[in-house]
Amino acid sequence: MNRRNVLFLAGGVAGVAAVGWLLLPQGGKNRVKIVTSMPRTGSAQSQTDAIVNGIQMAIDDYGGEIAGMQLQHVDMDDATASGGRWDAGMEMDNARQAIADKDVMVFIGPYNSGAAKVSMPLLNEAGLLQISPSVTWLGLTKKVPGLDNGEPDIYRKSGKLTFCRVCPTDDIQGPLTARYIVNELKAKTVYILDDNELYGKGVAGLFKAECEKLGLRVLGHQSIVATQLEFKGLMNTIAALNPDVLYFGGTTLSKGPQIAIDMKGVVNCPLFVPDGCYEEAFIKAAGADVLNGRVYATMGGKVPSQLKGPGAEFLKRYKAKYNSDPESYALYGYEAAKVFLEAVKKVGKKDREAIRKAVLETQDFDKGVLGKWGFNADGDTTLQELTISKIVDGKFVPVPRD
Repeated sequence: MNRRNVLFLAGGVAGVAAVGWLLLPQGGKNRVKIVTSMPRTGSAQSQTDAIVNGIQMAIDDYGGEIAGMQLQHVDMDDATASGGRWDAGMEMDNARQAIADKDVMVFIGPYNSGAAKVSMPLLNEAGLLQISPSVTWLGLTKKVPGLDNGEPDIYRKSGKLTFCRVCPTDDIQGPLTARYIVNELKAKTVYILDDNELYGKGVAGLFKAECEKLGLRVLGHQSIVATQLEFKGLMNTIAALNPDVLYFGGTTLSKGPQIAIDMKGVVNCPLFVPDGCYEEAFIKAAGADVLNGRVYATMGGKVPSQLKGPGAEFLKRYKAKYNSDPESYALYGYEAAKVFLEAVKKVGKKDREAIRKAVLETQDFDKGVLGKWGFNADGDTTLQELTISKIVDGKFVPVPRD
């Protein structure tokens, strides 16, 4: 069974085998479990490591105990070792195990929007709170213009809202990227690629729609086959059109680095990639010299280098604890855990329904590192920001924006 279930306890970390979950006592009045479900193998691991670290730091803030109850974190892998990416069966299994354990008060995750489509209906039917630090597909929480696929109602069969997220959605990331390209780079034409997956195709579609509104001419829009080894022929085709910008909607795993490698010296324009590529793994896979000064990456929300006040203090603590700089989503792992823990503190007991309500009613929350925010009626954060960074000397460097 390709899963690593690791139980994070107050004051330390204890490794437990795959069956460890079942061996733990359940139903204790003084135990609250936080379950996370994300890819713990593959290219996203550096980001999910950071998310898990952020969650553990939030638990540490309370000394591993809240309202007289011990806090425990069960870190579950929704990826397979062979695939190196999230798997529907693994995500479903994780959700079902969380539901069955009455000590579990929250399911933090998943990391991927496609995986959310699997776990959300199950958790909703069970009435178990779900907070994602990273999924951005718009349809998970609201209707997407032009799509009639039943979203988001298909994830809310119970009639209750159980899912929320602390990161901005793709209707922020895609459109604001288009505006930056027009207003700051003065681009007139763009060619768009996507990986033909929920997240990549979704953010590319929203980007394209905004381009058309702004009068930025779309020279073409094509879905790649992510299992393809290289895209040199495609790059020659795009080069003949001479776009001002190339946009790729996808992730590090779905060939973002290969697109960057194959376009160098062929397609002579900047490449823009979304937050699925805003990770060290993208830079390592493509090579810092390949990306230097010609690739931009966008991130819905803030990145560590922009933090001030409590955020800057979090950054110092993270470096001291883990001896490394945090990936961007560490902030959102921390924020997701904090908003949950403050709700538990307010409720004062182990009660799934009361905690769910308390979290979703959150307004003017300022106990974390992102500033003051709350959840709207859809369960989305009221923080709607975008960071655009240029990759320079192997680092993501935020660019100034109006």
